[in-house]
Amino acid sequence: MLTIEKLCAGYGDFQALFDISLTLEAGETVAIIGSNGAGKSTFLRSLAGLINNQPEAIRFNGQAIGDMAANQVVERGIALVPEGRKLFPSLSVEENLLIGAYSKRPGPWTLKRIYQLFPVLEKLRKRPGTALSGGQQQMVAIGRGLMANPQLLLCDEISLGLAPTTIKDIYAALPSIKADGTTVILVEQDINQALSVCDRFYCFQEGRVSLTGRPGEADKAQIKAAYFGI
Repeated sequence: MLTIEKLCAGYGDFQALFDISLTLEAGETVAIIGSNGAGKSTFLRSLAGLINNQPEAIRFNGQAIGDMAANQVVERGIALVPEGRKLFPSLSVEENLLIGAYSKRPGPWTLKRIYQLFPVLEKLRKRPGTALSGGQQQMVAIGRGLMANPQLLLCDEISLGLAPTTIKDIYAALPSIKADGTTVILVEQDINQALSVCDRFYCFQEGRVSLTGRPGEADKAQIKAAYFGI
């Protein structure tokens, strides 16, 4: 589904990614792990069309998309759940969800389906999106991404700042998301959480891939060395 070949990206004169190469098959959940500043969010922003790259550096379903704008990327089936949620404060929960469907891509995800995935949101649908708890806001952000009916959902630090019980509830939704045919790239600092749900992982360290494998194949010492660069 996705092929990344020697992706280099950054902001202005600052280069954050160096020759990143990876592949993703339909139906997989792939985790990107690494410490702060490793380039994980820059990687997702590149895939989402928020950072302009060489066209051939990113191929999705065989098409070069590295230089496409964010709205074009969404139309082709990639949606981003951004770090920090980025809900619209002037909109209700339901309005925040509906705005995710602006591209009108066909697929299984509707308001009814989102409310089945996160039942608490239906009860809160008329409240301002930013008036909810952090965990509930994260559910809205995930739901908004799913409303685009993406083939590929990019999740950036969805557990950040949340209580352990809330994190458990959010991650419990991933099997249902995958069951509806959505492929997932998950960025996480929490190694154990990421490895508990992914099929494969890539560890980033200072903008480069320092280790890749499957959960259980790499031991803790290898992961620690790749994560911290020691």
